[in-house]
Amino acid sequence: MSRIRNVLGCSSAVCLAACATPAAVVVPQTYTISQAPALSATQMDALVQAAMQRFELPGLSIAFIDDGAIVYERKLGLADTETDAPITPNSVFQVASLSKPVFAYLVMRMADRGVIDLDRPLWEYRPMAGLVHEPNYKQITARMVLSHRTGFPNWRWFDPIPEGRDIQRGSMYMKTEPGTFSYSGEGYNWLAEIVAQETGRSLLTLDELFQQEMVAPLNLDNAAFVQTPYIEANAVTGHIDGKPNYREWPRSFPEDTPQTFGAAGRLHTDAAIYARFLVALMDGTGLSQEAQRAMFSKATDIPVDDNMRKTSGEIGWTLGLSIKQGASGQYFAHGGSNGDFKSGFAIDPERGDGFVFVTNSDRGDELNAWLEDRFFP
Repeated sequence: MSRIRNVLGCSSAVCLAACATPAAVVVPQTYTISQAPALSATQMDALVQAAMQRFELPGLSIAFIDDGAIVYERKLGLADTETDAPITPNSVFQVASLSKPVFAYLVMRMADRGVIDLDRPLWEYRPMAGLVHEPNYKQITARMVLSHRTGFPNWRWFDPIPEGRDIQRGSMYMKTEPGTFSYSGEGYNWLAEIVAQETGRSLLTLDELFQQEMVAPLNLDNAAFVQTPYIEANAVTGHIDGKPNYREWPRSFPEDTPQTFGAAGRLHTDAAIYARFLVALMDGTGLSQEAQRAMFSKATDIPVDDNMRKTSGEIGWTLGLSIKQGASGQYFAHGGSNGDFKSGFAIDPERGDGFVFVTNSDRGDELNAWLEDRFFP
């Protein structure tokens, strides 16, 4: 039985469009899939709104996939709690690290075409400034970047300097040996520079490739890794501790601009559009069988003492996705955090099921855990 269909009680159309949420509709707070009958779309609305209230989320975009189709999507709440500006059908969110699987898909398309060799040392394409005197970094390949085995820090400008090491803030360094799991946005940024170079672009024009290779063929309307007029007009405000966090375009490096392609965390879109990507990924649309298989096959284990495994349950990583194990089976997931935005998805490609959400709040981790407990127990 499909996890999602068992909850929604529908499987072929986007349910939200015709659904209101009467005050009389009640869904028990202790609801789990295994304990309750199928929910109608109206009950699903009540469940989503109850979750928003429980976790005090200002705004939310959420979508569910069943049997390879988007069966429910919803945008609701406030874009800015200070001005009471509402979320609208055009509202755009920062999906944070959910950017990484999208970029991984783009890399796999380039690998299918021979633009990038997944197993060629990346320094042969483009040396990384700051590591030219680190011989071990020359082992790193695109395959290792996508599965977070570079040995790099997450971000040189934000991570605490390892104890006992004399490293100036902002200087690049090896956190651990290549081949060891170490979640890193730095690696994705380096690989983006290489993809840009090998396609005759720079980070200031790489979004053109994304638009050509993914947005147009997959109908990812208005999604972008850079600021566009549409995004500028419709971007919602992030919140921390329930208060708006007014800031400029997110940056990973001091020199970043709103036009700098941010492979690791600057994709802007909403859950319904992102769900289209997840459907395409599960179907293998636009990828060779080998490339799709690599995105759903374990490339590395995550050590039992790793903080990520302890806090969010990842047991392994593919070329782009984390692997989790529930009581009812294995599934694939990814989370995201830009501080004032949180996001997450979980999918089961064998069933064609999944969910994805993004909230303009720092409390999305609780929502992600709540959703996984109910839909991927």
